[in-house]
Amino acid sequence: MVSQSRRRNPQLARLRAMADGLGRIGAVTTTFARSEHFGGFRDVMAQPLLVDMAIHPFDAARYLLRSEPVSVYCQSWNPAWSWFAGDANAIAVFEMDNGARYVYHGTWCSPGATTSWNGEWRVSGEHGTALWDGDNEPAGGDAPAGPELGDVEASLHAFAEALRTGVPPSGEVHENLMSLAMVEAAVLSADAGTPIRLDEVFERAHAQALAEETRADVRAQLASWTTDRLSRTS
Repeated sequence: MVSQSRRRNPQLARLRAMADGLGRIGAVTTTFARSEHFGGFRDVMAQPLLVDMAIHPFDAARYLLRSEPVSVYCQSWNPAWSWFAGDANAIAVFEMDNGARYVYHGTWCSPGATTSWNGEWRVSGEHGTALWDGDNEPAGGDAPAGPELGDVEASLHAFAEALRTGVPPSGEVHENLMSLAMVEAAVLSADAGTPIRLDEVFERAHAQALAEETRADVRAQLASWTTDRLSRTS
């Protein structure tokens, strides 16, 4: 199990319930703007925003939309005043398999008017719009209150329930792979300057795993996997 703490945020759960009442979803956008001086390894990473932070909103978008990514076009860059060695800014547009688009605009170098660590969210649907500032209750529709537990406490509760019942929890490791693949695809797109399909990410990873695996039995198991995405993530 992977503890994706944001998807267990009670306010995000309520935003998802609101989104369910908006009919077909056209787009979900997240704006993330912070001005953080971490020091250490983040300062020298090639993609400090995408690799270190973006998986949280990417995973939350999958949870919110109940949908999986198909492709992404991402641009990343480093503003002139940045104290990071790598790209501290990024914009990514994901095509989702339900036809919606998820748009992420993030920066580590935004002095002033910073957003919540959860980002600011807008859900644009067929019958209306829902908004969430990342810190307070979302607005834009009627929805039941979110779960009583949230964040790490909720993740630990889900983990314990999985041990008791044997029912896989939300965030079970195979299910989490698509969130990690979104990060990898965004980085590949930013580096290449072209859109990247999520299937390409899995195909490259599969080929690399076959090429580098030294155990014959493990290589044989890898070689038996099909090109179907479900098989590759389970």
